[in-house]
Amino acid sequence: MTGPVTRPLSGPAWTDAEQLECAMVVPETADTATFTFRAPSGAWFDFQPGQFLTLDLPLPGGNVQRTYTISSSPSRPLSIGITVKAQPDSVCGRWMLDHLRPGTRIRAFGPAGVFSNHRHPAGKYLFISAGSGVTPMMSMTTWMWDSGEMPDIVFVHAARTPSEIIFRQRLEGMADRVPGLQLRFTVEETDPFRAWSGYRGRLNQIMLGLMAPDYLDREVFCCGPEPFMQAVRDMLGALGYDMDRYHQESFGAPARTEAEVPALDDVVPDETARAEVVFAMSGVAARCTETDTVLAVAKASGLNIPSGCTFGLCGTCKVMKTGGEVHMVHNGGITEDEIAEGWILACCSHPLGRVVVEV
Repeated sequence: MTGPVTRPLSGPAWTDAEQLECAMVVPETADTATFTFRAPSGAWFDFQPGQFLTLDLPLPGGNVQRTYTISSSPSRPLSIGITVKAQPDSVCGRWMLDHLRPGTRIRAFGPAGVFSNHRHPAGKYLFISAGSGVTPMMSMTTWMWDSGEMPDIVFVHAARTPSEIIFRQRLEGMADRVPGLQLRFTVEETDPFRAWSGYRGRLNQIMLGLMAPDYLDREVFCCGPEPFMQAVRDMLGALGYDMDRYHQESFGAPARTEAEVPALDDVVPDETARAEVVFAMSGVAARCTETDTVLAVAKASGLNIPSGCTFGLCGTCKVMKTGGEVHMVHNGGITEDEIAEGWILACCSHPLGRVVVEV
């Protein structure tokens, strides 16, 4: 009887001149699967955790190229994997889940990208993701797990339901073995007849403080839909986080080089910028700065806006804005529909220029 066949790392690393062959398809959730590829030549894979591949997919109407983050780790170089979630309008993702099977060969380009903890080494990390944005975090976490050193990662992930948390079992299996990996999941709603003891609701400042009390000391990596990442940036900026230590990857257009990383042009209230709040029903106009809140300006003007928590959670200070713009970072005390109608929370709304409210 012969021993097991091994494939030592010999010869050159894989290059995109060679096609990839699908070796395995593993379902992750109801509409998500991980596709593992190998090089027919036996070449090994060299990349940085967090990078992506561009696949040339043979769709019926013609080939289409799509980028997918590598969810496997370069510490396991005999194969390379991507994890695909089929969105309702995702033609490519749907085709892959329905048709890509072991033995299929496709062209791929890369690996490429600059979203990697290898480029920003730190002693402590805070990974924040939503939906399939978990894939680069999985790659980076696996790399640190395989390194044999105790990681220090707070892993925050948001999903619609617990059953839609991609890699949940794998992550929990790692976290069971190393106390340095702390998992923090939050969901929009629970699954029927399944108890859920984690967080529930939109990720907010209060949750973040409970999940990672030392967030100011951690290097932050964030990936998810753009509205989610915008909310995370607003949250961290309002909490005084050093945004030079914040790194994000986009679902839409991953950056191949540092030069392609878009500059973050977020609105940040300026304590030197002048502003004005007009309380229309009271006939009062008060000058202030952008770092003042509408609630603070009202109190300084002798006006009463009922309030409770004063950090955007309870919704007591909700008022109608009829003119101008505010910068508001709330903690769940107002809905997106109410914001669209013009409502704001006075306690966490900063006037940008001239603002009119019905008070």
